[in-house]
Amino acid sequence: QVQLAESGGGLVQAGGSLRLSCVVSGHTSRDYTAGWFRQAPGKEREFVAAIRGNGGGTYYGDSVKGRFTISRDNAKNTGYLQMNSLKPDDTAVYYCAHHNRRLIVSSLHNGAYYDYWGQGTQVTVSS
Repeated sequence: QVQLAESGGGLVQAGGSLRLSCVVSGHTSRDYTAGWFRQAPGKEREFVAAIRGNGGGTYYGDSVKGRFTISRDNAKNTGYLQMNSLKPDDTAVYYCAHHNRRLIVSSLHNGAYYDYWGQGTQVTVSS
């Protein structure tokens, strides 16, 4: 079974940056889709970003476009989310997620389509 583990969260001031990592263990195919989601207290889970198995396609939620960058290093079985120009509204628990194969574009934002999830890492942005 695939297991995911996030790291890199913390406390940062508005305008700062953080880089989250997601290490994937277990037998996987490079065809899998990697995604990031976040959830703040009292709010619905929100799509942040997704990337295709070979890096040939990235997608972002409207609220993070131009500020966040998703990437992956398949040789290290690690995904990354670089977060720049952070805002207080970015405060949330961030989760990496994994879908076994490919997802159509319209499904990438829907967490119900993902097969595996990490435990989450807290990101707090102060004003």
